[in-house]
Amino acid sequence: MAKSLVVGATGLVGSHVLKQLALVEESPIAVLRRTPNDLPDNVMPIEVDFDELLASGDLPHCDHLYLCLGTTIKTAGSQEAFRKIDFDYCLGIAQMAAKSGASVISLVSSVGANASSKNFYLRTKGQLEDAIKLLNFSRINIYRPGLLIGDRQKKRSAEKVGQLLSKVFDPFLIRGLSRYRSIEAALLANTMIDNGNAGKGVNYFHFKNFNTW
Repeated sequence: MAKSLVVGATGLVGSHVLKQLALVEESPIAVLRRTPNDLPDNVMPIEVDFDELLASGDLPHCDHLYLCLGTTIKTAGSQEAFRKIDFDYCLGIAQMAAKSGASVISLVSSVGANASSKNFYLRTKGQLEDAIKLLNFSRINIYRPGLLIGDRQKKRSAEKVGQLLSKVFDPFLIRGLSRYRSIEAALLANTMIDNGNAGKGVNYFHFKNFNTW
């Protein structure tokens, strides 16, 4: 059976990915800063300091890396701190996973990600996508969700307002604009697991590709 490793396992999407993987895999691995009390019994937790991990650590063998690590500029405190997490940490972990034998990566990015964007957040996301596409993975699944819906451990007031507004505006986002619709984090996680064996190469997933039932 394939071995999965989840990074960002206490975040909104990563926690759902881990819980759903725990139902279908013998012992998925979770790389996290601290082990939560509600971790499924069959999950193998690895507590790390990300700076130390990237400087001198390594990752156990895995076949599939679910890279769900991310923050916001407001939470990080600055653009530099945000980029350290969303680009440096994520790329470093992807490199380590590829070195440890992973052949598949599923990356949570963002709708609108573009390495040439004038928006710092979207530019960073796009640059990460481009950097990961240069790594030695046989399958790269890139997920570009709009606003993520779900209960976070750390409440974000702006996102709470956005979640309320999404109920009003989502029905009007049709055809090409449908990619900007909000998505339940649990449904995105389900989509990521279902597409673990998607075709080789680089695969992009937007709202129309998500499991929304």
